[in-house]
Amino acid sequence: MSRIVTVPLGDTVLPVVDVTNPAFVISPSADEMTAMIAQYIKESTQSQNVSPEIQMALSRSRIGSGLMAARGTFLSGLSTYLLKLGPDNLPDDFHPIDRRIAASFPSVTARLRLQDMAELVCGGVIQSLATDANRSLHLINIAGGPSADSWNALIKLHRAGTAFGGRALTVTVLDVDEQGPAFGERVFEALRGQNAPLTGVDVHFKHCRYNWEAFHNLKGLLESADLKRSVCAASSEGGLFEYGSDEDIVGNLTAIHEMTAEDAIVVGSACRESELTRIHAGIGVTLRPRPREAFAALVKRAGWRVETFVERPFHDSVRLVKGGTA
Repeated sequence: MSRIVTVPLGDTVLPVVDVTNPAFVISPSADEMTAMIAQYIKESTQSQNVSPEIQMALSRSRIGSGLMAARGTFLSGLSTYLLKLGPDNLPDDFHPIDRRIAASFPSVTARLRLQDMAELVCGGVIQSLATDANRSLHLINIAGGPSADSWNALIKLHRAGTAFGGRALTVTVLDVDEQGPAFGERVFEALRGQNAPLTGVDVHFKHCRYNWEAFHNLKGLLESADLKRSVCAASSEGGLFEYGSDEDIVGNLTAIHEMTAEDAIVVGSACRESELTRIHAGIGVTLRPRPREAFAALVKRAGWRVETFVERPFHDSVRLVKGGTA
């Protein structure tokens, strides 16, 4: 097993999720997923009253306190990142309830979602990169937080033998949050260290404060990047396509369409209408689920079409390519 890279965060040290490392990879069978879904529905349809004792335990745990703070809004990038570590990779100083949360069904789906995002980005750009060894690669991460999907896509590309030596590599994180991207920047530095997954790979990391509702500002934030000449992959894992309005999605996708080359892709997780998402919304998560056909029609308005989707319990993991009717 490859060594696990670690990065300090406050008074603890967190492992860096690497979806090519067996310590982080999960692949539940169809039967296991069915059983987890049934158990989740059963538990979620029972009383939602939380005892004072459980509330106290949650407030003392790092993940639990993040979940409590997210009611009526959305989970922070760092809290979401902790879910993706899995119970066996949490540091020793974490509360036992953190391990229970990290083993829960929503945490499993978050880990699967990250694996999907990295694979969809990698699969969407690898041919363009192979065609021109000098063409730059630009990953744009909307509401990316630490941007784990971006560093995992680069790790997968590097392991697949993609030539990085002659090209510029840039990761731009667009997020209103400061803590998540700051942690992500430290992760990229650690991944470039000796005997690490991206040893010797020069990646320029940039964080821009950005709220996806202000999509009219997107071109200004990215105008210095030569996106028309770059291989470009935009992504939003657990972000824009799950929580954004129709107007926000179309506005952001239209701007990206106009700024990028014809082989640009967009990858994300699209919240799908289902019993599970209705339950999730019932416990205080502000998702915006859409039927699959409605989402496809929405992105088509911005000039994109759904090329690939991976069905997951709460969402579809999607890759968009140009070809809709803008």
